[in-house]
Amino acid sequence: MLSGAGISAESGISTFRDAGGLWEGHEVTQVASPEGWRANPGLVLDFYNQRRKNVREAQPNKAHTFLAQLESRFDVRIVTQNVDDLHERAGSSKVLHLHGEITKASSTLDPSYVVHLQEKDIHLGDRCPMGGQLRPYIVWFGESVPAYPMALELVRSAHILLIIGTSLQVYPAAGLMHHAPLNCHKILVDPKSHEMGLHRGIRAIGKTAVQAVIDLEAILYSLA
Repeated sequence: MLSGAGISAESGISTFRDAGGLWEGHEVTQVASPEGWRANPGLVLDFYNQRRKNVREAQPNKAHTFLAQLESRFDVRIVTQNVDDLHERAGSSKVLHLHGEITKASSTLDPSYVVHLQEKDIHLGDRCPMGGQLRPYIVWFGESVPAYPMALELVRSAHILLIIGTSLQVYPAAGLMHHAPLNCHKILVDPKSHEMGLHRGIRAIGKTAVQAVIDLEAILYSLA
């Protein structure tokens, strides 16, 4: 299952990027790139501290809960572009975050050093045991996506591929669906699916994630 910003938007989490390409009023390169981090780490930390506050205040919605409940009938593996933890808080047990997790921090000296922030934020001067400044555990533009090979493996073994809340325009995540087996049932949930020029073989539900829950329940249980 592939999820994107649309599923979390219904829980009140901003998709960050507006129609002008800005992230909460900032250029993407200012707050979501290695260059932006080097130029003004304080601004970047403040930006993600605010986003983290938004995530903490949000609650999983009906779509998140539905996906968690599917584990009683299916072996559900979620590959998400989202950095929030709403899938986990809804009860999903197998979630792979392609772009990192906003609830965690990593070290600028040792990327393998990752800590859960609990209720804390990250500030200048917060360091790992080696002395490296902590940064958001987020994959920024221009950085590699370490989880991609695992995501690719999951998609290649899928019997049913459910795609919710993603425009399928951000790569490499957008290319994952093309690696699903030929006999895989592909279902896309997006209110603008009629504008996407979808490939044949993809069943589209032109609704939001929450609105589509009843449709999905009927379709998926018929395939069980």
